Amino acid sequence: MPIDLRSDTVTQPTEKMRDAMRNAVVGDDVYGEDPTINRLEQLAAEMVGKEAALFVTSGTQGNQVAVLSHTARGDEVILGAKSHIFYYETGGLAAIAGVQPRTIQEVNGQMPVHEIVAAIREDDIHCPQTALICLENTHADSGGLILPLPYMKKVYEVSRNYQIPVHLDGARLFNAAVGLGVDVKEITKYVDSVQFCLSKGLSAPMGSILAGSKKFIDESRKWRKMLGGGLRQAGVVAAAGIVALEEMVDRLKEDHLHARSLAEGLAQIEGIAVNAEGVETNIIMFSVEELGMTSNEFIQQLNKHDVLANPEGPSRVRLVTNRSIKEGDIEKVVQAAKNISDKARVGA
Repeated sequence: MPIDLRSDTVTQPTEKMRDAMRNAVVGDDVYGEDPTINRLEQLAAEMVGKEAALFVTSGTQGNQVAVLSHTARGDEVILGAKSHIFYYETGGLAAIAGVQPRTIQEVNGQMPVHEIVAAIREDDIHCPQTALICLENTHADSGGLILPLPYMKKVYEVSRNYQIPVHLDGARLFNAAVGLGVDVKEITKYVDSVQFCLSKGLSAPMGSILAGSKKFIDESRKWRKMLGGGLRQAGVVAAAGIVALEEMVDRLKEDHLHARSLAEGLAQIEGIAVNAEGVETNIIMFSVEELGMTSNEFIQQLNKHDVLANPEGPSRVRLVTNRSIKEGDIEKVVQAAKNISDKARVGA
């Protein structure tokens, strides 16, 4: 089997998840009659400190439903230029919600607070209304960096001053909490709504959670239905989500340790540029530009060593540790990268 570092979405459900799915008590969730879905949503809401929660098919659906619930057509949304909602959700902001993105370039995953303030529209007949601020924690494009709690608080205070809600794309929210060593509520208390994935490091086969106030979730439930998210006997997959939340959060530390170990090993290889000290969670970004290779060429060579990875630009490679990665795999990946580097430099 190849060592798969493309994403933590490649995780397989545990045997306990498979047993829970097989034995799940189910009903019609569109009627609110699936007890396993109801239990998952209640558990999730309690864990993130919100009044209510909603099971959605994916992080993208959860984010789009959140935007739809917070905004009206023609509104403007402030978010990062490299945020997942803006960059990787197929233009849903415009095509589905009909809102205008106001992007700000992130620094270490953070939109500068003074730039957020400057981007908020005045009450002017010529301008759209600023209706929402979106954050991402951890910030994927910045290498899984965690938004510091003081930063979250500052953005929240701005949002209160201007009466604008804050939505958090927390696809890897629990990685952020584990990385900070805090209860997840210490993060989510600074946002009005939050989406987090069950299907990444938490290892459930599918699904995400959207959480917020009861009024917000009631509105979101209608939008989810419009987007085709009425899944009927969805308790079959919700059962795995319950196991994920009850048993898989603490083990994320292992992914973080593996990521740091992998980054430290790569940092010793000539021609590979990586900031090992900057690896905070389970994502490693590194450049192969000094090897005279593109990211795709480097990955093609990795594939020959049974290692899977994803490009992140012309010369940047992304690796994501996950539950399938073992300590011995780290050594194999580092050795494969060294072999590729040695060969590239000899050829040069």
